[in-house]
Amino acid sequence: MQYDLKKSLLLYAVTDRRWLKENQSLSDAVKEAVNGGATMIQLREKNMSDDELKKEALLIKDSCNVPLIIDNNIEVCKAVGADGVHVGQDDMPVKEARAILGDDYVIGATAHNVSEAIQAEKEGADYLGVGAAFGSSTKNDAKKIISLEEYKKITQAVSIPVVAIGGINETNIMKLKGLGLSGVAVVSAIFAKDDIEKATREMLNMALSEFE
Repeated sequence: MQYDLKKSLLLYAVTDRRWLKENQSLSDAVKEAVNGGATMIQLREKNMSDDELKKEALLIKDSCNVPLIIDNNIEVCKAVGADGVHVGQDDMPVKEARAILGDDYVIGATAHNVSEAIQAEKEGADYLGVGAAFGSSTKNDAKKIISLEEYKKITQAVSIPVVAIGGINETNIMKLKGLGLSGVAVVSAIFAKDDIEKATREMLNMALSEFE
């Protein structure tokens, strides 16, 4: 790992091309987000084939200088030389991903409560994405976290960095202060905006005041 993972998780931009403007490419949108200060990118496009994912991942990797994580696809991660993968509760187990990838890749895991968080860390996760903080406009099946206090319980129970995800935007990010989080993962708060670079910069400034 050639970077500080915890710092890289401050403003974690997760892609969803459904939010993009007509004729806007995903790689261009990501470039705007990185120019605005996104500290990590996750390529999460559920309806892309592996070949499409590889193509997009390579375009993104070539145009941004922040860590690139691939959602739940070890083959694509290895093929393009991405920095790691993120696995959900219904995806490949963390320990299996770690066995395949070894220690040279970052593995992020989704958790919703303390027990899932502890298990993921035990199996070798490098960071946790915990939510949904405020519901989700991108995942219809996202379960809202029991309460924001659950974040504090989780961050106190594990030693790896934790980011909040799920419906986070400029109007509610301040509610996550003081919970031990390393940052936030956002989708529509960046990619649904007319000016992605500006929206990212504004979110970064808020994240800096909340988590550092």
